[in-house]
Order: sequence, then C-alpha cells, then structure tokens
Amino acid sequence: MTSTVDSTEAPQFPAARAAKCPFDPPPTMQALRERTPLARVRLWDDTTPWLVTRYADQRELLGDPRVSADITRPGYPSPAPISDAPISFVLMDDPEHARLRRMVTAPFTIKRVEAMRPAVQQIVDDLIEEMLTGPKPVDLVSAFALPLTSLVICQLLGVPYADHDFFQDHSSTMINRDAAPEQRRDAAGRLFAYLDELIGEKLTNPGEDLLSGLTERIRAGELTRPDAAQVGVLMLIAGHETTANMIALGTLALLEHPDQLALLRESNDPKLVAGAVEELLRYLHITHNGRRRVALEDIEIAGETIRAGEGIILANDIANRDPAVFPHPDRLDIQRDARRHLAFGFGVHQCLGQPLARMELQVVYSTLYRRIPAMRLAVELDEIPFKHDGSVYGVYELPVTW
Repeated sequence: MTSTVDSTEAPQFPAARAAKCPFDPPPTMQALRERTPLARVRLWDDTTPWLVTRYADQRELLGDPRVSADITRPGYPSPAPISDAPISFVLMDDPEHARLRRMVTAPFTIKRVEAMRPAVQQIVDDLIEEMLTGPKPVDLVSAFALPLTSLVICQLLGVPYADHDFFQDHSSTMINRDAAPEQRRDAAGRLFAYLDELIGEKLTNPGEDLLSGLTERIRAGELTRPDAAQVGVLMLIAGHETTANMIALGTLALLEHPDQLALLRESNDPKLVAGAVEELLRYLHITHNGRRRVALEDIEIAGETIRAGEGIILANDIANRDPAVFPHPDRLDIQRDARRHLAFGFGVHQCLGQPLARMELQVVYSTLYRRIPAMRLAVELDEIPFKHDGSVYGVYELPVTW
C-alpha cells in the first residue's frame, strides 16, 4: 500500500541537527516526539512512512512479528534506491535472517569477546604510546579511533589490515548520504569484490577467523559464496565505522562535559566505566537513518492504525531522549542507569556485534583519559567537522592536544 498523504505537509527525514547542539537529535524530530507518538515524514523519494517517536512504542514494534525488516517488500522505507547487489541478512526476516545470523554468532558471544579484551587493551596502549611520543596536535580519529577498530575487526574477520585505507574509504562513501547513487554503488561493488576474492582465498587456505568459518558453510552447501561475501561486507563496515565514531564523538562529548570526564578519569570502578559506555550510547546515538520496517498487517498503536504495506521508521536517537524513560534526557550523566537504551535496537534484529562494541568502548574510556589526563581540544568546537552528511554520525576529525 502506498501512502496518499501530501508529502509537502510532512517534515523531511532524516532532519538536520542544530549546529550549536551537535550532540542532540534534530530539533524538528524532538518537537515531533513532544507533540505526537506517530507522525508522517517525507523521504528522498517523496514517500511518507510513519515515524514512531516514543520509546515504548518503538520497543513494542521492534518486537512485533507483524513488522518486517525485509527491504524487498513493497512499502519498505528505503534510505536510498535499492540496488541489485546481494542483500544483507539484517534486511531479511526470519527464518532466513535467523539462519544466516546463526552462522556468525559464535565470535560475538560475551565469553569469546571477553577473551579478546587483553589484545584490545594492548592495541589501545600501543596507539596511545604512539600519540604520546609523536607530534601535537593529533587527530584522534585517524591516529586512534579508526586504527583501533579496524585492527580489531580485521583480526576477527581475517582481513589484512594493510588494506585498511581501501575499505575505510569505500565504507565512508557507502554511508555518505550526499554521495551520488552511482558512487555508493561503485563503492559497494568494490567492497563486495574485495570480500569475494578474500573468501576465495580462504576456501583454498582457511585460517581460524570468521571468514574462514564461512567457507566451511559454503563447502557444506549451507551458504553461497556471494552471501558469504555480503556477510563479510556488513561485518567489516559495521565493525569499524560505528565504534570508531562512538570513540571520537564520545571523547568530544566528555571534553565538553568536564565534570563527567573527571568522574570517569578518576574512577577505578569497572561498573562506572560500563555505565558510562551505556550512557554515552544513549546520549549520542549515532545512526541518522533510524531502523526501517514495513507493516505486514494492520497494527493499532498509540491511537493510530498503521496499515499493512505502510513504511515505519523507528528513530532510536529520539527514543533514547524520551523523558518518560530517562529523566532529564538531554543531560549527560554517566552515573545514570541507561542500560534500557535502544542504541543497539531490540528484538530479533538487535545488533549482533554489541558485546564487541561495548568491550572496545570500555577499554578505551577506561584507558585513554587516564593515560592523557590533560587532553583537550586543539580547535574550537565550531571548527570540528561533524558528519551531518552520513548515515552514521560522528566527526571527520578530532584535533586534540595536551
């Protein structure tokens, strides 16, 4: 079913953030949440899906089997034109989504991730040492956040870190909303071809990494080689882009909230560090596009009827600022219990890599500011280049000194 709503009456989505409030969701979206639980918004193609603005309704819909994540279904509110490339399992429904997800679950269990903590700690320590002995100021994105997350995901997947410039550049293009469609398609095609070639090499010479594990599935007839390559693309992009942006943006938010930074820097309590990670994930939710779904049946919610075939967008950044769940939601408070946030989603499609992201952030936030206690911005806040053009929010550069 296609909407008959006049698209000129609906606000554009994604909306722009306020320049002077770079950590907050777009003011038009916050205003919508205060006014109504559901509202129509206008997408790039002039379709008008429903925007769900409040925490309780988002959580309910994310767990509702009548809501589909299948990007190929009519009415799905795609953030860009749909290409003919293989589809990631996160854009599928069960049982196929569950079947493919199970093939890559093992490396992301809490036990396996915790076993990686000493190695991640060593990478963090080494990168900090390089910064301390090098010239100042330093860009925390290129010198620390991206190398750390890229090294970790490369080791997990079995991707050569020497190729990091290649996959970082193409990943950046794929998630840049302002890039031309042909540029995004070209970047996606190049990354897919790269992972496909790597899968081919591991079919001949498997290792102990995640991609080698997928080749076993290929040999058993459980997975096609293109599907394996597409899983690799997803893991590679998600494994370094999102966490790198959280490291840099989280550091910037703490530098702008020195009382919270002092609490974190001066504490030896792992629980406070873990709580700080959850609060920063809530406060800085970094995805611009929201979670996209389409209704399979008519759904009554919040006094409205979402009809079968209508698109749904669950903007978790505004849900994470819902005062009905998080008192004084626009305040950064690392002592708050923020574990109910929706930064990783909810339900069967919640983020597979969340244990790894949490662990990396815990290591960074418990180490970086103690090792460099005098860290400060090397430029004014209004000189920081924010990623207003990306589907993953963050900063392109973060010049710091001490």
